[in-house]
Amino acid sequence: MSVLVTGGAGYIGSHLVLELHGAGEDVVVLDNLSTGFRSAVPDAARFIEGDVGDRALVSRILREHPIDAILHFAGSIIVPESITDPLGYYGNNTCNSRNLLACAVDAGMPHFIFSSTAAVYGEPEYTPIGEDAQLRPISPYGSSKLMTETMLADTARAHPLRYVALRYFNVAGADPEGRTGQSTPRATHLIKVASEAAVGSRPGLDVFGTDYQTPDGTCVRDYIHVTDLVRAHLDALRYLRGGGESTVLNCGYGRGFSVLEVVDAVKRVSGFDFSVRTVDRRPGDPPDLVAGAGRIREVLGWEPRLNDLDTIVGHALAWERHLKSGRGTA
Repeated sequence: MSVLVTGGAGYIGSHLVLELHGAGEDVVVLDNLSTGFRSAVPDAARFIEGDVGDRALVSRILREHPIDAILHFAGSIIVPESITDPLGYYGNNTCNSRNLLACAVDAGMPHFIFSSTAAVYGEPEYTPIGEDAQLRPISPYGSSKLMTETMLADTARAHPLRYVALRYFNVAGADPEGRTGQSTPRATHLIKVASEAAVGSRPGLDVFGTDYQTPDGTCVRDYIHVTDLVRAHLDALRYLRGGGESTVLNCGYGRGFSVLEVVDAVKRVSGFDFSVRTVDRRPGDPPDLVAGAGRIREVLGWEPRLNDLDTIVGHALAWERHLKSGRGTA
């Protein structure tokens, strides 16, 4: 059998394709290359350039390939951008996911794994955040992902499709072997931005708000290494193929670091003291997001291997140096 990875030329998707290939899976990648890179997809995978919202194309792919699982990564992910362009986010994240699901149902697809987000929780009442916490997104990004979760649940009740929705916390780092990493221009993820500053690819970074109700006044996040994250998807695929029921799971380590702690880690690991400027808060930033990380271990048997902030930072820095040398994907 084969698996279809939508958004497989992007940051997380390209890591997943490498892991799937390493596990002996036959992989078909669908990506419109709006933020991804063709060169990030290994030659062993079959690459198709196109949009998940193109029902005719998706239906043809599912007809022509023996696909038994869709792993859906394609989507827009920048919280501040979603606030200024909400309809764009509902179009790309929600409407296109609806079209993909319709094709999956028409093809009798049994398994679906969805790239969701901790942004569905909004500003939680407590941390760590369990999967049963109230879902109150505060950005169109979070709302658009929650709408897809709702569609998945309703679709699974009406059709023989089982799914796993994985709610990502803050994904960071790069492939330990240096094969791929985050190459998107104008990225907003903290470890990516700080690593760019550390290697001289940008003059410094901004800290958005120092007056949150956290230990040092800056936002606290649970950072998960991208390789640990994609291995959770392989565990989810094995779970579904083994007859597992539909479920929603957090992807995080259960430990948070503040913005200033991350900045200090990047400076320490890189050995470079870059410029840091304090500016006003950004809209859509909750103060504290840390995963309740027990259920994913219990349900999937997932065990992280790279659960260390300095390791995550070290791999991110190595990829930035690779990009700056002109040898990476950019």
